[in-house]
Amino acid sequence: MSTRYIRFLHPSRKTAFYGSLADDDTLTVLTGPPWLGGEVTAESLSLDQVSLLAPVEPSKIICIGLNYQEHVRHSQSADKAPDYPMTFMKPPTSVIGPEDRIVHPRQSERVDYEAELGVVISSRCRNVPVSEADRYVFGLTCVNDVTARDLQKKDGQWTRAKGFDSFCPVGPWIVSGVDYSDLKVEGILNGKVMQSGRTSQMIFPIPQLIEYVTSFTTLLPGDIISTGTPSGISPMVPGDRIEVRIENVGSLINTVTAP
Repeated sequence: MSTRYIRFLHPSRKTAFYGSLADDDTLTVLTGPPWLGGEVTAESLSLDQVSLLAPVEPSKIICIGLNYQEHVRHSQSADKAPDYPMTFMKPPTSVIGPEDRIVHPRQSERVDYEAELGVVISSRCRNVPVSEADRYVFGLTCVNDVTARDLQKKDGQWTRAKGFDSFCPVGPWIVSGVDYSDLKVEGILNGKVMQSGRTSQMIFPIPQLIEYVTSFTTLLPGDIISTGTPSGISPMVPGDRIEVRIENVGSLINTVTAP
Protein backbone atom coordinates (compact mmCIF):
# COMPACT_ATOMS: atom_id res chain seq x y z
CA MET A 1 0.00 0.00 0.00
CA SER A 2 1.44 3.39 -0.99
CA THR A 3 1.44 6.55 1.11
CA ARG A 4 1.94 10.16 -0.01
CA TYR A 5 3.97 12.51 2.17
CA ILE A 6 4.09 16.28 1.76
CA ARG A 7 5.83 19.29 3.25
CA PHE A 8 3.63 22.34 3.47
CA LEU A 9 2.89 25.82 4.77
CA HIS A 10 -0.36 26.81 6.44
CA PRO A 11 -1.49 30.43 6.91
CA SER A 12 -1.63 29.96 10.69
CA ARG A 13 1.91 28.58 10.95
CA LYS A 14 5.27 30.29 10.68
CA THR A 15 7.26 27.18 9.81
CA ALA A 16 6.90 24.26 7.40
CA PHE A 17 5.28 21.02 8.53
CA TYR A 18 5.12 17.49 7.17
CA GLY A 19 1.99 15.49 6.58
CA SER A 20 0.56 12.36 5.03
CA LEU A 21 -2.21 12.49 2.42
CA ALA A 22 -5.17 10.15 2.25
CA ASP A 23 -6.84 9.25 -1.05
CA ASP A 24 -9.47 11.94 -0.46
CA ASP A 25 -6.69 14.54 0.02
CA THR A 26 -7.24 14.77 3.77
CA LEU A 27 -3.94 15.77 5.34
CA THR A 28 -2.74 14.34 8.64
CA VAL A 29 -0.04 16.45 10.27
CA LEU A 30 3.16 14.70 11.35
CA THR A 31 5.56 15.68 14.13
CA GLY A 32 8.49 15.77 11.70
CA PRO A 33 9.96 14.25 8.53
CA PRO A 34 8.63 10.70 8.19
CA TRP A 35 12.09 9.33 7.29
CA LEU A 36 13.31 10.65 10.65
CA GLY A 37 10.49 9.04 12.61
CA GLY A 38 7.88 11.80 12.37
CA GLU A 39 4.72 10.52 14.00
CA VAL A 40 1.04 10.99 13.21
CA THR A 41 -0.77 13.66 15.24
CA ALA A 42 -4.48 14.11 15.85
CA GLU A 43 -4.53 17.22 13.65
CA SER A 44 -5.95 17.02 10.14
CA LEU A 45 -6.35 19.59 7.37
CA SER A 46 -7.58 19.69 3.81
CA LEU A 47 -5.05 19.85 0.99
CA ASP A 48 -6.69 23.01 -0.35
CA GLN A 49 -5.92 24.79 2.94
CA VAL A 50 -2.15 24.55 2.53
CA SER A 51 0.64 25.51 0.12
CA LEU A 52 2.87 22.66 -1.00
CA LEU A 53 6.63 23.00 -0.68
CA ALA A 54 9.35 20.72 -2.02
CA PRO A 55 8.60 17.57 0.01
CA VAL A 56 12.18 17.17 1.23
CA GLU A 57 15.18 19.31 2.14
CA PRO A 58 18.12 17.20 0.97
CA SER A 59 21.69 17.80 2.02
CA LYS A 60 22.59 16.90 -1.58
CA ILE A 61 21.07 15.74 -4.83
CA ILE A 62 23.09 13.12 -6.68
CA CYS A 63 22.10 13.06 -10.35
CA ILE A 64 22.76 10.41 -12.97
CA GLY A 65 23.59 11.29 -16.56
CA LEU A 66 22.88 9.21 -19.68
CA ASN A 67 20.95 6.45 -17.92
CA TYR A 68 18.47 5.66 -20.71
CA GLN A 69 19.73 4.00 -23.88
CA GLU A 70 17.50 6.10 -26.13
CA HIS A 71 18.85 9.26 -24.52
CA VAL A 72 22.38 8.08 -25.22
CA ARG A 73 21.47 7.57 -28.88
CA HIS A 74 20.26 11.14 -29.18
CA SER A 75 23.04 12.68 -27.10
CA GLN A 76 25.65 14.89 -28.75
CA SER A 77 28.11 14.21 -25.95
CA ALA A 78 28.29 10.39 -26.05
CA ASP A 79 28.40 7.75 -28.76
CA LYS A 80 27.80 4.75 -26.48
CA ALA A 81 26.36 3.90 -23.09
CA PRO A 82 28.65 4.65 -20.15
CA ASP A 83 30.50 1.79 -18.49
CA TYR A 84 29.48 3.01 -15.04
CA PRO A 85 26.96 5.59 -13.77
CA MET A 86 27.81 9.19 -14.65
CA THR A 87 27.24 11.25 -11.53
CA PHE A 88 27.06 14.95 -10.71
CA MET A 89 25.55 16.98 -7.89
CA LYS A 90 23.03 19.77 -7.54
CA PRO A 91 23.19 22.04 -4.49
CA PRO A 92 20.26 22.10 -2.06
CA THR A 93 19.78 25.79 -2.95
CA SER A 94 18.62 24.69 -6.42
CA VAL A 95 15.55 22.94 -4.96
CA ILE A 96 12.08 24.43 -5.49
CA GLY A 97 8.62 22.95 -5.04
CA PRO A 98 5.50 22.40 -7.13
CA GLU A 99 4.15 25.51 -8.88
CA ASP A 100 7.32 27.44 -8.00
CA ARG A 101 8.96 29.29 -10.87
CA ILE A 102 12.06 28.15 -12.74
CA VAL A 103 14.16 31.24 -13.38
CA HIS A 104 15.78 31.40 -16.82
CA PRO A 105 19.18 32.95 -15.97
CA ARG A 106 20.59 35.85 -17.98
CA GLN A 107 23.84 33.92 -18.47
CA SER A 108 22.19 31.21 -20.57
CA GLU A 109 20.60 31.19 -24.00
CA ARG A 110 19.29 27.61 -23.70
CA VAL A 111 17.66 26.11 -20.61
CA ASP A 112 16.36 22.53 -20.93
CA TYR A 113 13.98 20.41 -18.86
CA GLU A 114 14.85 16.82 -17.90
CA ALA A 115 12.07 14.70 -16.40
CA GLU A 116 13.40 12.22 -13.85
CA LEU A 117 12.38 9.82 -11.10
CA GLY A 118 13.86 10.83 -7.76
CA VAL A 119 14.69 8.30 -5.03
CA VAL A 120 14.54 9.68 -1.46
CA ILE A 121 16.93 8.01 0.97
CA SER A 122 15.53 6.77 4.29
CA SER A 123 18.61 6.58 6.50
CA ARG A 124 22.33 7.23 6.60
CA CYS A 125 24.14 4.72 4.41
CA ARG A 126 27.55 3.94 2.96
CA ASN A 127 28.85 0.99 0.91
CA VAL A 128 25.39 -0.51 0.37
CA PRO A 129 25.35 -3.75 -1.69
CA VAL A 130 22.70 -4.15 -4.38
CA SER A 131 21.01 -6.86 -2.30
CA GLU A 132 20.33 -4.39 0.52
CA ALA A 133 19.58 -1.25 -1.51
CA ASP A 134 15.80 -1.34 -1.05
CA ARG A 135 16.25 -0.97 2.71
CA TYR A 136 17.42 2.59 2.11
CA VAL A 137 14.66 3.73 -0.26
CA PHE A 138 12.12 5.78 1.66
CA GLY A 139 10.08 6.71 -1.37
CA LEU A 140 9.86 8.23 -4.82
CA THR A 141 9.24 11.72 -6.16
CA CYS A 142 9.32 13.70 -9.41
CA VAL A 143 12.44 15.72 -10.25
CA ASN A 144 13.19 18.16 -13.07
CA ASP A 145 16.94 18.27 -13.69
CA VAL A 146 16.91 21.75 -15.27
CA THR A 147 20.09 22.42 -17.27
CA ALA A 148 21.66 25.45 -18.93
CA ARG A 149 22.77 23.43 -21.94
CA ASP A 150 24.97 26.08 -23.54
CA LEU A 151 26.85 26.63 -20.27
CA GLN A 152 27.29 22.88 -19.83
CA LYS A 153 29.07 22.75 -23.18
CA LYS A 154 31.00 25.98 -22.59
CA ASP A 155 32.30 25.09 -19.12
CA GLY A 156 33.33 21.52 -19.85
CA GLN A 157 31.89 20.47 -16.47
CA TRP A 158 28.39 20.71 -15.11
CA THR A 159 28.40 22.58 -11.81
CA ARG A 160 27.19 25.96 -13.06
CA ALA A 161 24.89 24.57 -15.75
CA LYS A 162 23.04 22.34 -13.29
CA GLY A 163 23.31 24.38 -10.11
CA PHE A 164 21.43 27.66 -10.58
CA ASP A 165 18.82 28.53 -7.97
CA SER A 166 15.46 27.01 -9.03
CA PHE A 167 17.12 24.37 -11.26
CA CYS A 168 15.85 21.39 -9.23
CA PRO A 169 12.05 21.30 -8.95
CA VAL A 170 10.98 18.41 -6.68
CA GLY A 171 7.53 17.14 -5.73
CA PRO A 172 4.66 17.41 -5.39
CA TRP A 173 5.05 14.71 -2.74
CA ILE A 174 7.01 11.59 -1.87
CA VAL A 175 5.27 8.26 -2.38
CA SER A 176 6.34 5.22 -0.37
CA GLY A 177 5.44 1.63 -1.12
CA VAL A 178 5.56 1.90 -4.93
CA ASP A 179 7.40 -0.61 -7.13
CA TYR A 180 9.88 1.51 -9.06
CA SER A 181 11.02 -1.14 -11.54
CA ASP A 182 8.73 -0.23 -14.48
CA LEU A 183 7.17 3.24 -14.18
CA LYS A 184 6.38 5.58 -17.06
CA VAL A 185 8.36 8.85 -16.89
CA GLU A 186 7.11 11.77 -18.99
CA GLY A 187 8.20 15.35 -19.66
CA ILE A 188 5.31 17.49 -20.90
CA LEU A 189 5.97 20.98 -22.30
CA ASN A 190 2.96 23.27 -22.68
CA GLY A 191 0.65 20.25 -22.78
CA LYS A 192 2.67 18.26 -25.34
CA VAL A 193 4.40 15.03 -24.33
CA MET A 194 8.06 15.51 -25.26
CA GLN A 195 9.65 12.73 -23.20
CA SER A 196 8.32 9.26 -22.50
CA GLY A 197 10.30 6.36 -21.11
CA ARG A 198 10.05 3.63 -18.52
CA THR A 199 12.30 3.00 -15.55
CA SER A 200 12.71 -0.58 -16.80
CA GLN A 201 14.77 0.96 -19.63
CA MET A 202 17.41 2.36 -17.29
CA ILE A 203 20.95 1.29 -18.10
CA PHE A 204 21.75 1.21 -14.39
CA PRO A 205 18.72 0.22 -12.23
CA ILE A 206 18.06 1.91 -8.91
CA PRO A 207 19.69 -0.73 -6.64
CA GLN A 208 22.85 -0.51 -8.73
CA LEU A 209 22.80 3.28 -8.51
CA ILE A 210 22.52 3.14 -4.73
CA GLU A 211 25.41 0.70 -4.55
CA TYR A 212 27.56 2.88 -6.82
CA VAL A 213 26.79 6.23 -5.17
CA THR A 214 27.33 4.92 -1.65
CA SER A 215 30.67 3.47 -2.69
CA PHE A 216 32.09 7.00 -2.78
CA THR A 217 29.86 9.15 -0.55
CA THR A 218 27.65 8.84 2.50
CA LEU A 219 23.97 9.43 1.82
CA LEU A 220 21.90 11.03 4.57
CA PRO A 221 18.18 10.75 5.32
CA GLY A 222 16.27 12.88 2.82
CA ASP A 223 19.02 12.93 0.20
CA ILE A 224 17.88 12.38 -3.38
CA ILE A 225 19.26 10.28 -6.20
CA SER A 226 17.81 11.61 -9.46
CA THR A 227 17.97 8.63 -11.76
CA GLY A 228 18.41 10.08 -15.27
CA THR A 229 16.11 11.28 -18.03
CA PRO A 230 14.58 9.66 -21.12
CA SER A 231 15.21 11.10 -24.59
CA GLY A 232 13.31 14.16 -25.81
CA ILE A 233 14.84 17.02 -23.83
CA SER A 234 14.47 20.46 -25.41
CA PRO A 235 14.63 24.15 -24.43
CA MET A 236 12.22 26.11 -22.27
CA VAL A 237 11.60 29.85 -22.45
CA PRO A 238 9.86 32.28 -20.08
CA GLY A 239 6.14 31.64 -20.08
CA ASP A 240 6.47 27.89 -20.70
CA ARG A 241 4.77 25.33 -18.47
CA ILE A 242 6.69 22.13 -17.81
CA GLU A 243 5.25 19.01 -16.18
CA VAL A 244 7.11 15.95 -14.95
CA ARG A 245 4.58 13.13 -14.73
CA ILE A 246 5.50 9.74 -13.29
CA GLU A 247 3.17 6.78 -13.14
CA ASN A 248 1.94 5.95 -9.60
CA VAL A 249 3.99 8.86 -8.22
CA GLY A 250 2.49 12.17 -9.32
CA SER A 251 2.71 15.26 -11.47
CA LEU A 252 5.16 18.11 -10.82
CA ILE A 253 4.27 21.38 -12.60
CA ASN A 254 6.37 24.52 -12.83
CA THR A 255 6.45 27.57 -15.07
CA VAL A 256 9.49 29.37 -16.46
CA THR A 257 10.08 33.03 -15.77
CA ALA A 258 12.61 35.66 -16.79
CA PRO A 259 15.08 36.80 -14.13
